[in-house]
Amino acid sequence: MKRGSHTLEVGGRRVFLRVDANVPLKGGAIRDDTRLRAVVPTLADLRARGARLVVASHLGRPKGKPESALSLAPVAERLAELLGCAVALAPDSVGAAVEAQAGRLADGEVLLLENLRFHPGEEQNDPSHATALTRLADVYINDAFGTAHRAHASTVGVARLLPAAAGPVMHAEIRALDRATREPARPYVAVLGGAKVSDKIGVLRKLATQVDALLLGGGIANTFLASAGGALGRSLVEPGQAETVAAVRAAAAASGCRILLPDDAVAAATIDPDAATTVVPAGKVPDDRMALDIGPTATTAYLEVLAEARTVVWNGPLGVYEHAPFAQGTLAVAQGLAESSAFVVVAGGDALAAAQAAGVADRMGHLSTGGGATLEFLEGRELPGLAALPDA
Repeated sequence: MKRGSHTLEVGGRRVFLRVDANVPLKGGAIRDDTRLRAVVPTLADLRARGARLVVASHLGRPKGKPESALSLAPVAERLAELLGCAVALAPDSVGAAVEAQAGRLADGEVLLLENLRFHPGEEQNDPSHATALTRLADVYINDAFGTAHRAHASTVGVARLLPAAAGPVMHAEIRALDRATREPARPYVAVLGGAKVSDKIGVLRKLATQVDALLLGGGIANTFLASAGGALGRSLVEPGQAETVAAVRAAAAASGCRILLPDDAVAAATIDPDAATTVVPAGKVPDDRMALDIGPTATTAYLEVLAEARTVVWNGPLGVYEHAPFAQGTLAVAQGLAESSAFVVVAGGDALAAAQAAGVADRMGHLSTGGGATLEFLEGRELPGLAALPDA
């Protein structure tokens, strides 16, 4: 593990390894383990070098108190399968019992701390909580790019108290995102979906000044269509975003960026796997229906743009891809990206899951483990978790 021009010694030492195990769950089972598989090489390398691993992550938003549904027990089980070794789950992330457990680790053994966010001091970056975490280890490695935009105890506080370094996943993320943003091969295209414009205001404005084409889907596209006077029926449309939409359009016009909105949509009265669907003009959704996917005409238009692209950033699904009637647009885009010659960065849990569902994840240029962190990086903002590391 490199720390600038020096080597961070890990053999025989307890290594606090911050990972991003914030995986999607359904019924207590892991729905997509991409983030876990991404960090397995790091864990395997550290074990081979004799590190005594204290692995830490958050899961979900338990609001500073224990919540059984957000225990990392499924993560411990899956990591054990992926690593082919025992992964013990600590009863907590701090405290005397956990300190004793970490102190008993032998070279190559792995201890997974319970959900870091079961304590309010984690998200508050409380100094005393950070100090309590440092009692578990001798050195610190952050390989959780997905949390780099959070100034939390486990991402910033501990990094400032122990010898610290960035892990391989972190470095790979930085290299890939630099490639996609600093001097991208053109045409440079961004595909943005998801529910809300407000979640992606900053990155929408920034990308509108950088990319050659901005392809929109999901609730974001609905909101843009509504701002232009389109009828969206009962579709998800975020209110109060007219000024934001106007600002993005103005930024795009000034930079020569094309904004593509769907010409048609797959509409239904309900969101369920057996829903009856119709294809309607995207700005003429009947009052009793919702636009739940981009339509076939829009899909074709988007694929034509992507076929010419040389750099693509994809964040967010273009419809309610979890249900087959509304998945075709998202899956077609995933397939098109896999077949293109572009360097493709897939960012965010839903986009990763969609790429997996399409069976093409291994054909993408880079699967980013970050959601909000990737968006903030693309926006050009400083990420506290990176700033706290000497070599990042």
